[in-house]
Amino acid sequence: MRHFGHLSDDVRSRLFLKQPVAFDRESDAAVLSTALGATLYSPATRPGLAQDIRKQSARGVVSMVLCLEDAIADHEVPAAEANLVAQLGELAADAPGTELPLLFVRVRAAEQITDLAVRLGPAIRLLTGFVLPKFTEESGGVFLEALTAAEERTGRRLFAMPVLESPELAHLESRRDQLFGIARVLDKHRGRILAVRLGVTDLCSAYGLRRSPDLTAYDVALVAGVIGDVVNVLGRADGTGYTVTGPVWEYFPVQERMFKPQLRRTPFAEASPPADGLRQRIIAHDLDGLIREIELDRANGLLGKTCIHPSHVPAVHALSVVTHEEYSDAQDILQQHQDGGGVLRSSYTNKMNEAKPHRAWAERVLLRAEVFGVAREDVSFAELLSACLCP
Repeated sequence: MRHFGHLSDDVRSRLFLKQPVAFDRESDAAVLSTALGATLYSPATRPGLAQDIRKQSARGVVSMVLCLEDAIADHEVPAAEANLVAQLGELAADAPGTELPLLFVRVRAAEQITDLAVRLGPAIRLLTGFVLPKFTEESGGVFLEALTAAEERTGRRLFAMPVLESPELAHLESRRDQLFGIARVLDKHRGRILAVRLGVTDLCSAYGLRRSPDLTAYDVALVAGVIGDVVNVLGRADGTGYTVTGPVWEYFPVQERMFKPQLRRTPFAEASPPADGLRQRIIAHDLDGLIREIELDRANGLLGKTCIHPSHVPAVHALSVVTHEEYSDAQDILQQHQDGGGVLRSSYTNKMNEAKPHRAWAERVLLRAEVFGVAREDVSFAELLSACLCP
């Protein structure tokens, strides 16, 4: 699979200077963690789950979570497990070359990992790993030991994506100890940790909060503080950190707006052809708030995003494409670093690039460029999004 693989060759050729590379569930962990993009959640109770997965893959989704936890009621768990096993069995019976997203199962308890690994049988080959909810220093080790046992039993590489969403992280007096405790647990299983996910909805619930579609997670001071602390401890660029993904955007229906749209007209007016109709479509579906939050995710060190609706996926992926300016800066910085460091004016003559302090940023940009591609110099976000949006 590869990002934007659902677009025609001529469209990709028009949009990309450097096209996204192909990858699969056996690719290097650094590639996969970068490639997660918009991770679409789906309840495991859906009777047409196999068909849903095929359909979303055809629309450009490259990672999905099949949820056995908060997305379903407590009494539905046995039926959801049976449905999951049956639906993945159906997918596994497809032709071997069938392209599917990276698939993860979100469990409720550690014992579900080993139980499902056995019940899936040959269909285990479709799984990239498991999502571990409400991950703490106390619960995390049990989850990861169960994952290790499942790997040994099936002979398959299985990744973990722990979700940080417990009240211990929301509460100031326990957050520091929890974060460093979680870091120690994760470090023992470093090779199995694909990404760390943020469960902002649960964090808000500890205080009875819920943001409106006019606000981003970063406008909620308590949430912004947690995100900053998680990145501080678990997102470092010194080799000790992990990919940390962005919080879920909860909204998709049209609602009455309290604030003006947050989306400037200029990028859409200057698109070729002009795309003001696209701007109105984005605003009508409350996606301008999502777009702003994705930009803030990136500025705060997060990559990828949890999604609960397919309409969110194109925005996440379009904004993950490396711009021509970013790519030019990253190449210049790494070349300058090889030449001994120092400072140079950017090729776009609008900033200074410092080889040493900007090196880690440049390396991350080039990895993202490999996975999401590099846009041509004259291609805007509006054009990328317009191409990605499903009719």
